[in-house]
Amino acid sequence: MESSLVVTHSNRAAPLHRADARSAAFGTSYTGIMAFMAVATEGSFVKAGERLGISRSAISRNVQKLESQLSTRLFVRTTRNTQLTHEGRRFFDNCHQGIARMEEAMNDMLELRQGPPSGLIKIGTPISFGRKVLAPLLERFSNAYPDISLDLHLDDGLLDHALDEIDVVFRSGRIEDSSIIARRLGPMRRAVCAAPSYVAAHGLPATLEELAHHQCISHRIVTGRVQEWEFHREGRVRKLAPTSRFTVNNSDLVLHTVLHGWGVAQMADFQIAEHVSANELVVTLADELPNDLGHYICYQSRRHLPARTRVFIDFMVAEFPRFSFGGAGLDA
Repeated sequence: MESSLVVTHSNRAAPLHRADARSAAFGTSYTGIMAFMAVATEGSFVKAGERLGISRSAISRNVQKLESQLSTRLFVRTTRNTQLTHEGRRFFDNCHQGIARMEEAMNDMLELRQGPPSGLIKIGTPISFGRKVLAPLLERFSNAYPDISLDLHLDDGLLDHALDEIDVVFRSGRIEDSSIIARRLGPMRRAVCAAPSYVAAHGLPATLEELAHHQCISHRIVTGRVQEWEFHREGRVRKLAPTSRFTVNNSDLVLHTVLHGWGVAQMADFQIAEHVSANELVVTLADELPNDLGHYICYQSRRHLPARTRVFIDFMVAEFPRFSFGGAGLDA
């Protein structure tokens, strides 16, 4: 696209904003410089046009505008050849480094998208999930891709991709944000469980109604709200907020208190799977637990993903663990 800067000297004309003038001048200069560099490199207006995919006449107009802007003749044109003037050679030498840097910058961006994976990935994850699930995966990923650096941000809040400068975020549960891409890693189950010592002393709730008669442990999430317990009954999600003996704002501490027989809690699969398999926790109400939850890796766009981010997402989808509950009826 050709651009030009026209300044009308008139008392009635609106003053031209300096930034607008600079932008317009740059537009004229850039197209002219690219045409000039092509002609100087190819030694021909025709070949320069072929190189840039535009007509000879367009190349000529852009070079003429540049010469007018510089008040300098850049080429000596004859019917047989085109040669740089002394000033044209000096201008070419000065421009060459800048053009080379722009080409280098563009190639660098293409390599991020198409080349061998390298660079930095910023990752956001809830604290407990990051420690228990993600840390072992990141170790294996780093061994497979040594040229990629990882910056892990542990936060139980809802991270913002733009404000927090995060490339990918791990989330569990239901994804209700339509502005992001959420790729499902696998199913998520939230199970109600207790330690054998608690079961021996108090038994287990066999129905949702019996939860009111048990010592429940609740988790206060980052918003300050106590996390509701979720169940799936008669095709619908039912949420409860049982009266709690103990409430804590850290999910790992919820697990700790349950393992020590303080009471009953509903916890995520990745927290309890190994403890259930080791008979350190007993699951109840398995038939009424929610089955529409998932673990997700989230990012802003499918387009223009750097190679490092693409291989990271693909690795996580392929290697994400499937949590087993040791025959407790919860395996998805």
